[in-house]
Amino acid sequence: MNKLWIGFASVIGVSFLVLGWIGTRIYQEMPPIPKSVVTTDSQILIADNDISAGQNVWQSLGGMEVGSVWGHGSYVAPDWTADWLHREAVFILDRWSQTDFKKEFKDLIKEQQAQLTARLTKLMRTNTYDPETGIVTVDPVRAEAFQSNLAHYTEVFSAGNPDYAIPAGAVTDPDRLHKLSAFFFWTAWAASTNRPDDVTSYTNNWPHETLVGNRPTGDNIVWTGVSIIMLLAGISAMAWWYASKRGEEEKDLTIPESDPLALWEATPSQRATIKYFWIVAALILVQMLLGVITAHYGVEGDGFYGFPLSKWLPYSVTRTWHIQIGLFWIATAWLAAGLFIGPLVSNHEPKGQTLGVNVLFGALLLVVVGSLAGEWLSINNKMSDTVAFYFGHQGYEYVDLGRVWQIGLMVGLLLWLALMIRVLLPALRQTGQQRHLVALLAVSTGAIALFYGAGLTWGQHSHLTMVEYWRWWVVHLWVEGFFEVFATTVIAFTFMRLNLIRPKVAAGAALLSATIFLSGGIIGTCHHLYFSGTPTVALAWGSVFSALEVVPLVLIGFDATEDLRRSRTSKWVQKYKWPIYFFVAVAFWNMIGAGLFGFMINPPIALYYMQGLNTTPLHGHAALFGVYGMLGIGLMLLCLRVLIPGKEWKEGILRFSFWSLNIGLMAMCILSLLPVGLLQTKASVEQGYWYARSSEFMQGDLMQTLRWMRVPGDTIFFLGAVALVIFIAGLKTGHSFRRTE
Repeated sequence: MNKLWIGFASVIGVSFLVLGWIGTRIYQEMPPIPKSVVTTDSQILIADNDISAGQNVWQSLGGMEVGSVWGHGSYVAPDWTADWLHREAVFILDRWSQTDFKKEFKDLIKEQQAQLTARLTKLMRTNTYDPETGIVTVDPVRAEAFQSNLAHYTEVFSAGNPDYAIPAGAVTDPDRLHKLSAFFFWTAWAASTNRPDDVTSYTNNWPHETLVGNRPTGDNIVWTGVSIIMLLAGISAMAWWYASKRGEEEKDLTIPESDPLALWEATPSQRATIKYFWIVAALILVQMLLGVITAHYGVEGDGFYGFPLSKWLPYSVTRTWHIQIGLFWIATAWLAAGLFIGPLVSNHEPKGQTLGVNVLFGALLLVVVGSLAGEWLSINNKMSDTVAFYFGHQGYEYVDLGRVWQIGLMVGLLLWLALMIRVLLPALRQTGQQRHLVALLAVSTGAIALFYGAGLTWGQHSHLTMVEYWRWWVVHLWVEGFFEVFATTVIAFTFMRLNLIRPKVAAGAALLSATIFLSGGIIGTCHHLYFSGTPTVALAWGSVFSALEVVPLVLIGFDATEDLRRSRTSKWVQKYKWPIYFFVAVAFWNMIGAGLFGFMINPPIALYYMQGLNTTPLHGHAALFGVYGMLGIGLMLLCLRVLIPGKEWKEGILRFSFWSLNIGLMAMCILSLLPVGLLQTKASVEQGYWYARSSEFMQGDLMQTLRWMRVPGDTIFFLGAVALVIFIAGLKTGHSFRRTE
């Protein structure tokens, strides 16, 4: 066991050293933000601080919930980087074509078009940034293109655009519109301007735009090949190791004749956690309703089946709330499960634990309600850009909530950590193999509480590249990393507490699983950063280690099979059937959502064309709900099952919920998100990324039909959620228990 701990600590230590080193390289080589942009004839196009101020405008109106920048964000509106870049390129080519040939560019013969595109490529890719003065100098024709794009975006954001699901009045102030356009210009400038003494842009030639010479780099292709080789090597090594170890440890395990927890009497703090689960059930229902509305905005951007809902709940609000509430209920279910499991781990409840659980509940409610209200106020122009950062909408997907609410959530997590540690301390002081499992639970608990702090590392005016670096610490490391370790440990402890697995085996399996997962997962965070203004080093390390993330998922089906086998070992174990089934669903969606759909987009050459297309929400829905949502539901049902162990559940509605959620999620993915994403990828490869995200392509008959094909899956999925909520409510009223004769 000591060797496992050494391996676990070594993986974490070395991985964070590498990730930190990559972060320093990113900071040193991120695209500069010029103090001003001037033309060669001394016209000031963008003044000092306009770009940073424009970034704040973009954040307050919803940021990544209104289109995307550098491929990160929502999917109905365009990617503003690609859109600005293409519009600027087309404007310049048309202006030159009229001047030189008296024709529009599209009417020129190929030789003439090639002549002008070569001229444009040289103009756009030449780096004119002066590091001493902080000034970027541009040709006057780019100033004309800027004014043309400014007029277009003024129309989009002030008058509204149903194809983009942007309501009228999103931004109306001319000064804010100019600054917003300056920010979009800068993201496009970084995407098309070569790094000093290099032949690739600051975003590694993303997005695909042949008019300015943006094509995949050699590094993009080479590191894709290396990542695939590492994946195959890792799978081979894992298969050999698993074959040599499988079945060794539990040959003589005796299953108890009765439920070891049958006589457990819930402690006051455990009973106090039940209200968390009622809130979880309510938030699930609200999130699903918002998901239905958000998906519908893709085909009817200014209403909901004819009703002008966007006047009160525009797309940017519903999508923000859909994501935030999803994170809130999943995190609440996990935090409550930890508080519930704690007394089971140590057979001890510290004095004042119930008060702490109740205080934490109030704090979480305050953060949820306050942050959602602030986001609505920010998007509806009820706050200034500065106030919006602190109390409204930060604009960064998954961490949209204002800074004050972020701090409140951080305080709540630290309180949760204190409550967990004080209840685990007696078990940590004991000897025996169980102590190792408790120690891992304590470590993962500490990581969950502390790593959310990465979201507090940026400020209102921080460089977008560094915000992205730290943001993915929260999204990838906090949610996908240490929550995964926490969940693995809780599940292992559950089976151990039911005497379905030996303490040594449970501790060893949990520790080894955590080590294997984090060995790829920590450095693999960089696979989100290939095209966010980062140097090639992030692409190289991220591609290799994100491939290794998939390795343990390939054999996860064996563990799921073992869980199913344990659920059938004795009649009394059948009481825990549905929590175990949800754990099995977690394994399935880990393979499909995180493994198959994740690796489909993660190699650099794939992500170059696919980033921000519907292949991204395909992976996101299957992994976020399929893995973390199913796990949150499983943990919730496990705690509710232990709460009143003597009463049998009515399983019909729970069976319906389980299969509806899984079938609906699969239908949503296969019938709509996957085909839409693949067709977008084809368009991105053949015509450019801008076209794959354009309303011209997305509003076509075929694409609209495929978007409507979400309805069957969404409906089945929603009915499953409703059934789950009815079942949870029935545990309170008694309707979900079988009557005893």
